[in-house]
Amino acid sequence: MPERLVIDALDFANNAGAHHGKITLPELERLQDYLAADCGELQYSITGAREGNARPILRIAVQGTIKLRCQRCLDEVPYVLDLRAELLLAENEHELLRLEEDESVDCILASHATDVLALIEDEVILSLPISPRHTEGECSIGELNGDNAAGDKPLFATLAALKKFH
Repeated sequence: MPERLVIDALDFANNAGAHHGKITLPELERLQDYLAADCGELQYSITGAREGNARPILRIAVQGTIKLRCQRCLDEVPYVLDLRAELLLAENEHELLRLEEDESVDCILASHATDVLALIEDEVILSLPISPRHTEGECSIGELNGDNAAGDKPLFATLAALKKFH
């Protein structure tokens, strides 16, 4: 297993820290359940800053292409990630509860041992579509449902005929 990047989130934000790199898809264990194939890599960057009213934030950017499973035909469908997220850092539980009241901001509890890879994986998972699908013309389910070259009945008509026998 590759070495994990762990940061003190508040210190990273206060000192305008920056880090970038590449992550191979097999490194993202929780993401595996969503993928049709785990080949490839994602490029990422994480930067710390203080926003206008001096609150600490982490900015995360992730780019790359992953292969999801089409929910219509179950074939692979490429999904282009171009993710940008800003996470406001709360210094304690009380501040976190107060900040979460504002639904326009994403906030997390700052930790002295924030796992950057886990944070990036969380953001990638949250950005995925609920039901990934090919566009209408690209999905192979249309080929299965339509008449084939031999002039046979469409798939659903064939299934309906089978149902009549039982």
